[in-house]
Amino acid sequence: MDLDHIDLTVVRALQGDGRLTYETLAQHAGLSRPATRARVQRLLDSGAVRVVAVVHPAVRGLTTSAHLSIDVSGEARPVARAIAAMPQAPFVTVTAGQRSIMAELRTEGLRELDRAIERVRALPGVSAVDPLISMRHLKDPYLLAGEPTVTDLDDTDLLILDELERDGRLPFAELADRVGLSAGATRARTLRLLDGGVVKVLALVRPEVLGLGYLCGFAVRLSGERDKVAETLLGFERITFLSACVGRAELVGTITAESLVAIQATLDTMRACDGVRGVESWVHLELIKERYDLGAPAA
Repeated sequence: MDLDHIDLTVVRALQGDGRLTYETLAQHAGLSRPATRARVQRLLDSGAVRVVAVVHPAVRGLTTSAHLSIDVSGEARPVARAIAAMPQAPFVTVTAGQRSIMAELRTEGLRELDRAIERVRALPGVSAVDPLISMRHLKDPYLLAGEPTVTDLDDTDLLILDELERDGRLPFAELADRVGLSAGATRARTLRLLDGGVVKVLALVRPEVLGLGYLCGFAVRLSGERDKVAETLLGFERITFLSACVGRAELVGTITAESLVAIQATLDTMRACDGVRGVESWVHLELIKERYDLGAPAA
């Protein structure tokens, strides 16, 4: 869908705080409250924008992750869909490059991660799986920074999180009905979870809607100190994800850009950085799954 400057203003505001009131959004957009509400609903109905709650991985116990480069024999899309059906796989794409599919797994510890990787290896059509095990996520738009300051969650708190994961803009009155509390008590609990770093509510937007329709993954092999190279790469505006890892490379990430020319320029600049020994890259052709808002059970 085509977004005008008012739509983009609304989207940017929701990316910062998905629960902004319509009154606040109207002030950002310079529209009336009903007109702003209609704009938001149109964006949501189009599927281009989803407003969801992203729960801190520690709350769900998802403390381990890996990026998988996957070779297939035959058509890649059916294999990618089979991987996407796994609850441990929040991100799956069909790619152009040395490997046919890239996927991310998030699990409760290394044992569960190993079991999930073995499930991928056993899928029909998979000929090879090359994992990069994440040690630290350095830049991730869907990951809450730091550790939660609120840790004493009860069943009602977890129910609130479940409901917000389904609909991040659920009104407090409706949320209260679903969890069995008063609207005031529900609001207080929700704000405690938000302020305590347990959850954040934000808009997930398809990159092409923002004119950033080209995604390129990369893995960096280093000859220098990882932290220094990582600090340099974190300053690249088009790098939207970066993780320190172990495996065939020391860093793995994503470039989100407006054109292939912009991707090439970013890769060239990356290769020229001090401490970079080599860069492997791949272009994401089709996004099969991106659901960082849903917690995954153990394998």
